Amino acid sequence: MAVTSTLNRFYLLLLAVAIAGGGILYWQVRGRVPSIPANVVVVATDTTGFSGYYLGKPDAPVVITEYADYQCPACQDFDVVQFPDVVRQLIETGQVRWRYRDFPLDGPHRSARLAQHSAACANDQERYWQQHALLYQGQGKWSREDEPSGTFRGYAKQIGLDVAAYDACMISAKYAGRIQASYNEGIAVGVASTPTFLIGGRLYEGVQNSDKLKRLADSLAGAAAGTR
Repeated sequence: MAVTSTLNRFYLLLLAVAIAGGGILYWQVRGRVPSIPANVVVVATDTTGFSGYYLGKPDAPVVITEYADYQCPACQDFDVVQFPDVVRQLIETGQVRWRYRDFPLDGPHRSARLAQHSAACANDQERYWQQHALLYQGQGKWSREDEPSGTFRGYAKQIGLDVAAYDACMISAKYAGRIQASYNEGIAVGVASTPTFLIGGRLYEGVQNSDKLKRLADSLAGAAAGTR
């Protein structure tokens, strides 16, 4: 009986330690919710070797820059409805190189920078466009959440990221300056709303359908060909 009683106390002690340890770990995780600051000072290392997220051939005759916000409903409409046709008609054909730039509207869209940072962390593992797509597809869900970092983490798992590396990237907020630099660039060229597209030196505000973008790209490519 004495041996049994001693063993029981030993196992109870182990259980208590395990529960306590689990609780400590839980609160450590809960206490490290990612937060991406706004209006940070941009330093040279934030932009060295980086000018946006690109899709398409580097030698495409036309570059289209999209300034957008993952929490913007119109941006979601463009990405989900129009962008697949843009990819098929313009990017995969080699006519356009697409350049995506973050333009967070911090007032109405409190989780925009967090979403942008999530995509930047996915880019570390060469899964930027996969995370980009899920962020827009899931916007209706996560935009209603008080703290959507767990949802973004779920997307990271879904696309096969090393989640530990992703978590470390998010907690570090290391791309806050990159996001701010992107926003500053948009302000400098005259962007005032999202989505806005920079095409041939002109800004086009609001959702643009794929047919209009193709006409603009055709015109620019033709003009470029005529000057050779």
